[in-house]
Parts: sequence; structure tokens; C-alpha cells
Amino acid sequence: MSQGALTLGDMAFSVPYTLSPSKVSSFTDCALAFRFSAIDRLPQPPAPWSTKGTLVHSALERLHLLPAPERTLDAGLAALDEAADELHSDPDYTELDLDDEAARSFHEEAAELVRRYFQIEDPRRIEAIGLEVSLDVEVEGVRLRGIIDRLELDADGELVVTDYKTGSVPSVQHERKRLSGVHIYSLLCEELLGRRPARVQLLYLKQPVAIVTEPTEQSTRGTRRTLAAVWKAVERSCDREDFRPRPSKLCDYCAYKQYCPSFGGDPDEAREVGLAAKAEKAAAKEAAVTAATAAA
Repeated sequence: MSQGALTLGDMAFSVPYTLSPSKVSSFTDCALAFRFSAIDRLPQPPAPWSTKGTLVHSALERLHLLPAPERTLDAGLAALDEAADELHSDPDYTELDLDDEAARSFHEEAAELVRRYFQIEDPRRIEAIGLEVSLDVEVEGVRLRGIIDRLELDADGELVVTDYKTGSVPSVQHERKRLSGVHIYSLLCEELLGRRPARVQLLYLKQPVAIVTEPTEQSTRGTRRTLAAVWKAVERSCDREDFRPRPSKLCDYCAYKQYCPSFGGDPDEAREVGLAAKAEKAAAKEAAVTAATAAA
């Protein structure tokens, strides 16, 4: 952290240990939602769209693990079925409590996303060198983490970062913001691998559309500045206990509306819920350790 920066002990709220592309986006979208998620760590119930995204990501990961000639549409749908079989016992799916019709619709929509993926690119021509790649590095005094859906080499041997999106293509005014998250992945690669990717791309499966950009020295400097500015703003918000809501269309998908003052909620209640959940998790961990010790 830079000289003169606030320390954890000075903060009214504990500062998160790390930032990620999703956390940066969350803070800039709505500081209060960021607080609920990253600081209060409120339990977030599963949502159909996020669980469906997890399912499709898993299917595409399985597809790209196959030898290149075998990456056909039929193989992609088979990979989806395999991923769905595992997902059916996962709380992220079971807690959706889907009836038979809703479950069929859920899987049909996921299958359609896989089909549309094949309209964007031919996976047999992709040379992936990493799938679901976890990166962790300190940049500008900030601990930065991210998971890259796919890291590959193009025909010229250059790095390409690919991120799958199962939601709608953003409007023109929001496109740049979505690309900023992929630029963070580019910066992570450059810091850890010593190479700047030639391209970063978002594959929107729903439309289907690919949004592609080429990182430059200028965009990399801008990403560094953005990270430093967001981190300082997070520190300032923690110190002042000032996380303001920013009502928008995103509120329709927010899991924390009941605690938001814009909808008649009480943020202090959220903090109590978060502390109770943390205590319950710690107690469960201690009980597990005690049980393991007794069994040894």
C-alpha cells in the first residue's frame, strides 16, 4: 500500500483482502451492493441465470479438454449433459427448487447457449493453454485475483484471453466497462507471465456476438490507474462507513434488495446477518477440526 494509506486497524469496515474484475465492477455499479457482498459477506441465494452460467462454463471447459478434432457440437451437448449430471446435486441447483417444466426450460436454454457458441468460433481451431486459470498478483499495491475462462495461443503464437458471457450484450455505453474487466485479466497475464496478450475477447453466447479488443501500453496504464483509484475509493468508503446505493436496472437482479435503503431496507441488519453467518461458519469449522482430532 502507498505511503500514508489507511491501515486495517483504522477502518470502520474491514477492507477486503483482494480485488477481482467482478469486485471492481460491483463497486463501480453500486458501492452498497459491493459492501454487502465483499465486506459483510452476506450469503447469496442461487439465481437461475448465474447457475445456468456456471453450467455452460463447465460444459465449454469440458469441450476444450477434448482433442481438437473431437470438439463437435454433439460433443459440446454431451459435455453439457455431463456437467448437468454433476450440477443436479449441487445446492446452487437444488435450491432453485425448479419444477419439471422449469427444469426442462433451464436445460434447453443452456443447450441453446452451447449451440450458439459454435456460431461464434470453431473450437477445433483453438489452442488452449489454460482453462479456468486462477491468477493472483499484487499490482499497484493491490492484491489482485482473477479466473480466466480460457487462455490460448493464436496462429502467430500470441496470447489471447477469452471470457464467456451468458447474459445479454451490453449497450454501447456499457461495453467499455465490460471490456475493462478483461483488460484486468490482460494485466494479470502481463504481470505473471511477462507477456501482454495480443487480444482480449468477450464471447456473448446469447446473441451470439464476440467483442474483441487489443491491449496497448496506454490501455494497460489506464487499467493500473483504474485499479489504484478503485482501491482508494474502497478504503475511503470503509473508513467513512459510506457505501451509497446506486439504483439502476441491475437492482432487478440484486440479491440484497431487502437490506437496501432505496427499497426500504436497513444496511445495519445486513451487517448483523453477515457477522452471524461468519460466526456460524467459524463454529462449523472448529467443530470439524475437533471431530477430526477425536477420530485420529
